[in-house]
Parts: sequence; C-alpha cells; structure tokens
Amino acid sequence: MTMLKHELVYHHDSAGLFERIAHQPWAMLLDSGQMINPATGRAGSQYGRYDIMVAEPFITLVTRDKQTTITQNGAVIISEEDPFFLLKNILNQYQAPKTGMPFAGGTLPFAGGAMGYFAYDLARQLEKLPNNARPAVNIPEMMIGIYDWAVVVDHREQRSALVSHGLHAETQKKWPALQALFDAPSRAAFTEGESSQFEVTTPITSNLTKPQYQQAFAKIKAYITAGDCYQVNLAQRFSAEVEGDSWLMYRKLREISPAPFMAYMQLPLNKDENFQVLSDSPERFLQTNDRHVETRPIKGTRPRSADAEQDLAYSKELLTSVKDRAENLMIVDLLRNDLSKTCALGSVKVNKLFQLQSFANVHHLVSIVVGKLKPGKTAVDVLRDCFPGGSITGTPKLRAMQIIDELEPHRRGLYCGAIGYIGFDGDMDTNIAIRTAVVCKNILSFYTGGGIVADSDGSKEYAETLDKASSLTTITKFFTRL
Repeated sequence: MTMLKHELVYHHDSAGLFERIAHQPWAMLLDSGQMINPATGRAGSQYGRYDIMVAEPFITLVTRDKQTTITQNGAVIISEEDPFFLLKNILNQYQAPKTGMPFAGGTLPFAGGAMGYFAYDLARQLEKLPNNARPAVNIPEMMIGIYDWAVVVDHREQRSALVSHGLHAETQKKWPALQALFDAPSRAAFTEGESSQFEVTTPITSNLTKPQYQQAFAKIKAYITAGDCYQVNLAQRFSAEVEGDSWLMYRKLREISPAPFMAYMQLPLNKDENFQVLSDSPERFLQTNDRHVETRPIKGTRPRSADAEQDLAYSKELLTSVKDRAENLMIVDLLRNDLSKTCALGSVKVNKLFQLQSFANVHHLVSIVVGKLKPGKTAVDVLRDCFPGGSITGTPKLRAMQIIDELEPHRRGLYCGAIGYIGFDGDMDTNIAIRTAVVCKNILSFYTGGGIVADSDGSKEYAETLDKASSLTTITKFFTRL
C-alpha cells in the first residue's frame, strides 16, 4: 500500500472540478454547500468544511429486492445475504489508517472506501413491512461503490488534493492521467455525454391532493389517539417530466439553496441508461470519527421570509413552540435508544437540544446526540442498527413505518434513506436523504413530509410540506418551458 497525494489548485466553487467526471457512471459528489459570497469573493463558513468527489469504483454493490450484485474486475457475484453484512465484509478486506492532507490542516475525511446511497426501502431487509405502497421509480435499494481515489476540497484551509490509499493495483497506473485530468483548466475537462440544457416540460404534480393528505392525516391522528403510536412522518411525492442534463439543475440548486449535506450522483440504471440523484439535504444522519458517533436529528420547521421582521418572528415562534420541541424530543429519545445498540454503556448523551438552524427556505430545530462505539462494532453496524433514521419515520419506529406504508401511495425509494461514505479508515458520514430528487427515465421526482403528533394541525402540516418543497419547486421554474 502506497499513499498517493497530489495538491490541486483550490477554487471556492468545487463544481468546476467535479464537472471533469460528472457524466461518468458512478461519479459522486458529496457537497458541503460552500458557495462564493458575492460581497467578499470568498467561500462562506455557514455550512461544511469538505467537498469530496469520486469516480471509477473498483467494486460495486447493487441491491434489488433480496439480491445484491457485487461486481469486481469483471466478475459478478449475486448474494441474498444482508447487504449491510456484505458491505462490512468487503470493507474489512480493505483497511487503512487515517492520514493527513498533503498540506497543513488535519486529517483527510476520506481517501477511499465506500460511497453511495442506502434507500429507505432497504429497511425491508431489516424489518417485516406490508406491501401496500407501490414502487414509483425502479431504482435499486442500495448502490455503493468502493473507490480507491478521491478529490478532497478543504474550504477552511482553502486547499484541494487528489488522494488515494493505493489499495487497488490499477490506481498507480491511472495516477498520472488523474493528475492531468484535475490539473487541466476547468472548461477543457468536460466528459462525453454532457448536454447544454435542462428543461422541465410538464407541471409538477403530487401523488396526494390536499383532501387526500388530510384524510391520511386524520387516520394518523386516530392511531395516535388509540395509543398505537406517538408520531408518524407523512410525506407526499412530487413529479414532473424533464429533458436534458440534470447536472445543470443541480448547479442551480446549490447556488440558490446551499445546504451542509448536499450530494450529486450519476448512477447506472442498466447498461444503456443512467439516473441522477440531486440531494439538498440539511440533515446529518450518522457520523463516526475515531469511534465517536454523532447524529443531528431535525424536527420542527418554519418558513423563511424576505421580510426581516417576519423572518425573525418565524424563528422565535419555532424556538418557543411546545409542540415542535416535544416532537424533536421524541426523536432524540428514539435515536438514543438506536445508538445504544452499538454504543458503549453510558456513552450516549444529548449534547444539544432544540438549536435553531436556518437555511435558504426554512428554519429548523436541530439536536445533537453522541456516543462511542462498543469494542468490535463498526460504522456499518451503527448504520444498520439505526436505519432508517428516526427523524423521518416516527415513534415507535416499526409501527410508524407500517403506517407510512399503509397511507402513502408510493414507496419512498431513496427519500429518507441515507447518502454518504464509509472510509477505509473506518470513519463514516451520512445524510438523511430529504430535499432529494431523483431523475430517472426523464421523470424528476422528490418527496417532502413532516412529523405528525397528537396536537398537530392538518392545514399547517400540509403547508409545511410545501415549505420544504420550495427549494426544489423554485429550481424547476428556472428550467420550465411551459
């Protein structure tokens, strides 16, 4: 194993670097939402520190229903074992120590390992759920690549690097070409398959009318009154027909609605077609760093306003809302229980409760729960035992998921699953895949939802789903030709 590092020219906006690989199958960008502040010409510090981009995995894992297809060096293995176990077994074969950046500024967050998505419906591998909701988009339940190189952009240090643990034999051969690719002037490095336009060709429609949403809402309230559950997240699905290059939509999305856990993925649907994932997520699901575990559940939402006084009023209303604080606390307790499955006794603690965090379109209440992994447990173990995230299911989790399947017309697919990485060094960072769109077979689709509790108001909950959808619905207006 030979660690490879090559420093690159730093740019505040990482999109130009990613464009060199954006149209390759299995290309992925984990995006911290950093954009240039027009007043200063520098990247802001509101969101994350690192952007990470990869392509050319040397192993892929694709799960559909009960089967996971593992492809490596042209060889294909199909397994019906637990997909989390399969991923853990592969990562156990490729381990590497944490390593520093090729410049001052700490250790690399990722220099190779697993990256991809775990769809919400992967939970059917873990729990017995009904089959009332029908699939809306036929994408796999899990798509993970094992990558031996990455480009890491450090916005705090304002440095960028191409890095690799050198665990795959081909990486050394490809290294000069990779250096040349990322050293080249930005516009000269575009890959084949790019398009110069993206268009939304039909109006956006929902799979739930307002009366249908209210009917589902009433059923949840009845379940809560009967003591069947305490909170259920109810979502609606929006969709429209589109044409062209989804990367152009993502570039506009990150420009007008930056968030700390964004992502873009170009993934193969079959040998002839790709689909794209565009995530504008504000929520961290799970992070592990040197066996320290952290989750940041979001519960509680108010819209933003262009009027400064009204915007401040919305934020104060959220901070003092007894209902929203109770809703947040329910999920914090659920996550404490989930983390306790893989964390050491007494290590699970609530670091912060009900912190206000403001984004381009909404205010949120965010809490922070931490723990420390038990000896012998790994990042994959904690991900499996907490999956899917409690903030987007409800309490008790299993009963909430059963009710979701009963009342939502379509399966959620990727929505409310997780996107992120698990490095060869054992560290992990994943988001909750909310505010996340999928473009597949010329259909753009995304979901928004909210937690319903005993004192929820149906009209307000419905309006909240529209507030959460506003970043994606606003983006489509830039590309609508109607």
